[in-house]
Amino acid sequence: MNEENEINVLDELNKGACMGRDAIHFILDKVEDENLKKELDREYNKYKEISEKISKTYPEYSDCEPHETSAMNKVMTWYGIEMKTLLDQSTSKIAEMLMQGVNMGIIEGRKLLNHKNTDESVHKIIEEYVNMQEEAVEKLKTFL
Repeated sequence: MNEENEINVLDELNKGACMGRDAIHFILDKVEDENLKKELDREYNKYKEISEKISKTYPEYSDCEPHETSAMNKVMTWYGIEMKTLLDQSTSKIAEMLMQGVNMGIIEGRKLLNHKNTDESVHKIIEEYVNMQEEAVEKLKTFL
């Protein structure tokens, strides 16, 4: 296998997991529905778990640390959430916003599964990432 390929895939997954955690972190104080809060806590922990698996697998391919989202991306995520919830902080609106982000993660994850030939350990992390997000979409649908 091409180590650079594995590193790129792991970096992309880790950035996606970081973005998911950031978005949940930024939006959690706007959520009033206790069931949605529980779901977001579950998702946050799954993203964290995936990042931990990436961190454990990464040293097989690189001496560096997995890439995370940049400070600018964090600011843009925060700003986007602030703007989109300015006039509507309903549970439905928050679920819709989160679903849009999760769907982007699913698309990226599916592209990695379909077009990147990866080692089995990396492939399993991609599958876990995609399955976790597909499950999240189904749960978020109930809050629309």
